[in-house]
Amino acid sequence: MSASHPVRIAEVRVDRRRDAALASVPDPQLGWLVESDLPDWWQRSVELRFGDRTATVETAESSFVDWPFAPLAPHETGELSVRVTGVDGSTSEWSAPLAVRAVFLAEGEWTAPTIALADPAAPAQPVSLRHEFSLDRPVSRALLYASAEGVYQVSLNGRDVDDAVLKPGWTVYQERRIHDSTDVTGLLSPGRNAIGVRLAGGWWTEEFGFAGQGKRFYGDQPAVTLFVRVEYADGTVETIETGEHWRASGDGPLVSSSLYQGESVDTRRAAPGWDAPGFDDTGWAPVRTSPTTVIPEAERAEPVRRTQLLPVVEVLTTPSGATVLDFGQNLVGRLRLRVSGRAGQTITLRHAEVLEHGELALRPLRFAAATDTFVLSGAGEQTLEPEFTFHGFRYAQVEGWADLDPAAVSAVVLGSDMRRTGWLETSDPLIDRLHENAVWGMRGNFLSLPTDCPQRDERLGWTGDAQVFAPSASFLYDSDAFLASWLRDVAVEQRGNGGVCPYMVPNVLGEWGAAAAAGWGDAATVVPATLFERFGDRRALADQFSQMTAWCDAILSRTDDDGLWRAPFQFGDWLDPAAPPDRPMDARTDPDLVANAYLVHSLDLTASAARTLGDEEAASRYAAYAADTRIAFDREYLRDDDRLASDAPAAYALALAFGLDGGRPERRAAFGDRLAELVAEGGHRVPTGFLGSPVLLDALTATGHVDDALRLLFQTENPSWLYQVLLGATTVWERWDSLLPDGTVNPGEMTSYNHYALGSIVDWMHRSLGGLAPASPGYRTIRIDPAGYAGFDRVRCAHETPYGFAEVEWNRDGDRVELTATVPANSRAEVHLPGTPSPVTVGSGTHSWTFPVPAPAAAAPAASAASAASAEG
Repeated sequence: MSASHPVRIAEVRVDRRRDAALASVPDPQLGWLVESDLPDWWQRSVELRFGDRTATVETAESSFVDWPFAPLAPHETGELSVRVTGVDGSTSEWSAPLAVRAVFLAEGEWTAPTIALADPAAPAQPVSLRHEFSLDRPVSRALLYASAEGVYQVSLNGRDVDDAVLKPGWTVYQERRIHDSTDVTGLLSPGRNAIGVRLAGGWWTEEFGFAGQGKRFYGDQPAVTLFVRVEYADGTVETIETGEHWRASGDGPLVSSSLYQGESVDTRRAAPGWDAPGFDDTGWAPVRTSPTTVIPEAERAEPVRRTQLLPVVEVLTTPSGATVLDFGQNLVGRLRLRVSGRAGQTITLRHAEVLEHGELALRPLRFAAATDTFVLSGAGEQTLEPEFTFHGFRYAQVEGWADLDPAAVSAVVLGSDMRRTGWLETSDPLIDRLHENAVWGMRGNFLSLPTDCPQRDERLGWTGDAQVFAPSASFLYDSDAFLASWLRDVAVEQRGNGGVCPYMVPNVLGEWGAAAAAGWGDAATVVPATLFERFGDRRALADQFSQMTAWCDAILSRTDDDGLWRAPFQFGDWLDPAAPPDRPMDARTDPDLVANAYLVHSLDLTASAARTLGDEEAASRYAAYAADTRIAFDREYLRDDDRLASDAPAAYALALAFGLDGGRPERRAAFGDRLAELVAEGGHRVPTGFLGSPVLLDALTATGHVDDALRLLFQTENPSWLYQVLLGATTVWERWDSLLPDGTVNPGEMTSYNHYALGSIVDWMHRSLGGLAPASPGYRTIRIDPAGYAGFDRVRCAHETPYGFAEVEWNRDGDRVELTATVPANSRAEVHLPGTPSPVTVGSGTHSWTFPVPAPAAAAPAASAASAASAEG
């Protein structure tokens, strides 16, 4: 492909993953990015070539295009190339060939049994497993398919098969498990070969629960199932799989392993060469075998990987004399050490997110020890890193290493390996830090599935956190594959729970976690709708549609004679800053109002999804349900003076966000004015919790109160976003005041310093400060409409859309602004300019405008002063 060609294919994509062209289904969807020097370039058709097959499709679409060939067969491979033609007749060169591999299996193909240590010495016993086999003729290709009840890594002839960690991740194990599919051809040798498995309990054996009452939900011991499919050059195929001929040992260097508690490693117990041919395993034990009853499906999202290494920023000595390493960033991962020492020397690592009175603040961890120990072998320098655990931390206390060299320690950042796709930069460093705090919160909590927090004895897939943050996540990272995979688990849980989406997915807390809660269970409708809006992922909408309707039907069946959903318990506007530390559900807003606002929202989303999918009957039905619920809402909660019976900021914010203004402009204005009044009465401190905060600034902005929204954003007193930043936060906190002004930990039993729910504000920042939003699914048409001109001197917002790189940058000089927008090829933009009644429509290319704006808001100088003080400090 020539870089000078006026139309170029920059990237070709198969299905949703970005790390490899792996087809998890026989009919993967395709996408490609077009770059063009030609203005307003628009696609007319596409030619596709797969092996010796070709197809021409007359379509303007270049994202989520249906597979035009015969369905792929299991294990099939081929090279895919794309060439596009524009409506102007311009044609690209063929894209570079992309190697595509089918990673799904044929029905009945998985016959490998599950194997485990036959006589474990303790619950959740880590285990090493091995097997040797011979290859007696040339091999053309070998593929490894593996899964586990627990977490594992496979090695062939002493080399790990890939760089993924904590495989296969966490799913609803009772019904859905996933397998990886790895090409291991290059790891095999003629003659004798050895396959080894390192295996620990992970989520399978973790003890879930609260107040120290955790119990194992899945099983007591880890197990693994795998097979290697060897294709010989002569066309024959052989399968090497787990079975009774394997050998196992529970006496390896990994003594114990737990996600919550950490790992204990004794390197003196290492057996060099145990996963290489010729190792004497006569002292190893037979394995226990059992049928593989839940057949794994192909992995559909990027796996967890080591994504970054961070150095030690400072070595601290605490008042008690302990040595603590500060990495300058709250993160999720573990430590890697390079250390020499005597045999039997023990190094202990304890992790925490913050310091209190100069010492590690361990109380927020609750019953999670978050401690790793290493016993040295004495055999020279060793590189040590836990393998099957992770911690949320900024600080690590090190014991037993007297001559510690900080240059020999790194923090290994872990997370699902999604590609970064969204950026925001402003003229205010505090706002930039807030944005990066949300980024780091997502990086840590999007680990196999979207969790609430990464540090304490919880780390669960809370549905409320996921749904409020999904729009932000979809901008910051290419999270489509990640969230679509999690939605498959949501669907499994709903099918087994009468259509109700539980508090968390997977639900490991039994009947309590299976209850219906507004704003949490609505993940069943909000997340698939978000994937369609932000990525244009119609297939995700179709796959989840039956569960969208199931959630709505389940809640409608719970409504009373007044047509309203009233429940004994709701989370409501969880962690409203006015709630007592030990009663986070005691918000100012009536929880039943919140519940019925969300019911209308889910009904609207479901009706819209039905229209998109062409189901007009369902669209009419759910639109009618939404209309009826709106009438019931008005009857119960609307006062004669156009105020709400629950006269609280979250109530108005949700009513405005979810269209509960009756379609009347005067009522909408009244709601917006009352919201602005309440915010001002509170001194422009944030007055909302988990459900109100994500829509608060949107509600103000949409009703003409941008200055109030900016004053909330720039607020530095508690509760506010910048209060956290000024107290040194590098991720978003669970509570507005997880740290009190004196630097002590909030007295509530529950507090986390890496909880992204309140970080959902960054979606408003992208759309309203940066002015970059989707006007049609997947950003095919981009809405460019900044609303924060008076608060900043400069804002730059960039996003890699499904069609390519889009960017909006504006610079203010006094009362004038220069706005520049880059629109990718095969998409368009609607540009909203101050004083212009209708949007300006532009095609691909770079465009600029200059126009007058109002004088800066009163809030801006205060924010700038705080930023300057922070920078000087």
